[in-house]
Amino acid sequence: MKCLVAVLVCVVLAEGIVKIPLQKHKSMREALREKGIKLPYQDPVLKYQADEFAGSAYMYINNYADTTYYGAISIGTPPQSFQVLFDTGSANLWVDSAYCNTQACNAHTKFNPQQSSTFSHNGQSFYLPYGAGSLYGVFGYDTVNVGGIVINNQEIGLSTNEPNQAFLAAKFDGILGLSYPSISAGRETPVMDNMIHQNLLNANIFAFYLSREGQQGSVLSFGEVDNSMYQGQIFWTPVTSETYWQIGVDGFEINGRETGWCSQGCQSIVDTGTSTLTAPSQLLGSIMQAIGAQQNQYGGYMVDCSQINNLPTLSFVISGVSFPLPPSAYISQSYQNGYQYCSVNIAPTYLPSRDGRPLWIFGDVFLREYYSVYDRTNNRLGFATAA
Repeated sequence: MKCLVAVLVCVVLAEGIVKIPLQKHKSMREALREKGIKLPYQDPVLKYQADEFAGSAYMYINNYADTTYYGAISIGTPPQSFQVLFDTGSANLWVDSAYCNTQACNAHTKFNPQQSSTFSHNGQSFYLPYGAGSLYGVFGYDTVNVGGIVINNQEIGLSTNEPNQAFLAAKFDGILGLSYPSISAGRETPVMDNMIHQNLLNANIFAFYLSREGQQGSVLSFGEVDNSMYQGQIFWTPVTSETYWQIGVDGFEINGRETGWCSQGCQSIVDTGTSTLTAPSQLLGSIMQAIGAQQNQYGGYMVDCSQINNLPTLSFVISGVSFPLPPSAYISQSYQNGYQYCSVNIAPTYLPSRDGRPLWIFGDVFLREYYSVYDRTNNRLGFATAA
């Protein structure tokens, strides 16, 4: 608890920029695999098929087993501190709470509404289906502090039951969604929208810098672009659906050669809540063949570690600009029992976008290479080469 408070106190405010440090931890999947527990693979796109739940109190977090980046916020008066996943692929804020006494809840910091003088009840309950379990909770209202930005009367989901063991391995105490309000469960107002409505930002933008190769220094910024986090210029592209942070993809290249796979247009959701790059399932085999990868016993793909420097560069063309991913971006290296393993961090998606076009997900594999800027005023997304 003291450590989390210290992180909040050390938040940097300069020239209107509010910065929240992010820390990288092992994912739930990695932690459970080390204990011999294998989570079933869930199509990440299922997370984005929940429109029927937008007006009800249902939420999806299907792919959070692979997330690794978390930051600190506080809730209540006096403030109680939590590590949360800042997620551009969902809209609600929820945290573990004192209402929950399962093993998973007890392994995390829990919000106690009775210890907050500014808390008020909402009365609406919610259900959060998850690939390996589920989460139940109720909504309430309280003061939320995000990097020194104080949001009054913010809707919060409080867990009441986490019956599955998967959450026991999670390093986060909750999730703070940063997508559009149209997909908010229970029609609750997202944190970013309350920041906008309460005029708390110099500009209605936020941006992510995710550090590479396990280094620290990842940061989420609110209110302005942080020029120290990128090189060159920011290239902008319009949001194609004001639900998730969804954009158009004009083309996909392998070693600079256009494949034609997106000649009719593809879509991509930019999602900090997904650790991998995901590709339409019908294209995955061809991508792995180009990489020279072989499938392993877990359903993932591996390559010969000695050949990493010879693997192809994969590039996306977005609004006429090419964004390359070198092998170092999509290959991860690990060591087990003295052996080196090299995995391909590309997973399949089986469902298309809502308009039927092939759907990619730009998760952390892409976002470690490119500083990403989310502009709510102009409904556009910007990318620049990460510093």
